[in-house]
Amino acid sequence: MRIAIVDDEELARKVLREYLSEFEDVEVVAECANGFEAVKAVTDLKLDLLLLDIQMPRLDGFEVLELVGREVSVIFVTAYDKYALRAFEVHAVDYLLKPFSPERLREAINRARIRLNARQSLPATQLIAAARAPGARLERVAIRDGANVHVIPVGKIDYVEAQDDYVCFRTEGKGLLKQQTLGEVETALDPAQFVRIHRSYILNIDRLAKLELYAKDSHAAILRDGTRLPVSRSGYARLNAVLK
Repeated sequence: MRIAIVDDEELARKVLREYLSEFEDVEVVAECANGFEAVKAVTDLKLDLLLLDIQMPRLDGFEVLELVGREVSVIFVTAYDKYALRAFEVHAVDYLLKPFSPERLREAINRARIRLNARQSLPATQLIAAARAPGARLERVAIRDGANVHVIPVGKIDYVEAQDDYVCFRTEGKGLLKQQTLGEVETALDPAQFVRIHRSYILNIDRLAKLELYAKDSHAAILRDGTRLPVSRSGYARLNAVLK
């Protein structure tokens, strides 16, 4: 089993490495000090499993899972977080609660081996949503482009557009694609700032310059940069409710 250790604390990585040295069929092929290195390791190396810390700066464990969860199995390594632990238990995802024993690690590795053999994948989107504290909203969006990761603060998003199995985040004149549904994005964003104006569009209302009526019951949102977006009848009602 080819494993990468992902933790921003060097001591934590050392402990895991020492514990894993007792496994005859485990090879630690990468040690990552942050989430960006983890994404690169998944891209460049043929990994079976990530031992993934959650609380990391710049790119946390859930963001890493969102970016690579379909390609590699994950065991979370975490300090106590009641929402995350509840989500893990509901979705039968294994985790190691710091500090943990070699025996507890062995148990988690054995469970991961069973999942690998059964080719079971993590329900990444559902797990991340369940682990979010009630009322918590997305503050940034992580988007993978090969081994590169773009992290966009939500305030810099102009609008989000549905494109087949992807959504396109429009920001600063660029479009970045992410495999996700528009409904999932809508649920994660703050409804006081982002409004579903059409079945294919979510608008950051800070970018709205004006609304135009161009046909009976048909409106267009004109953004500050001149972009025109269609506004459905229900989207117009939602937009009016927020703008009042």
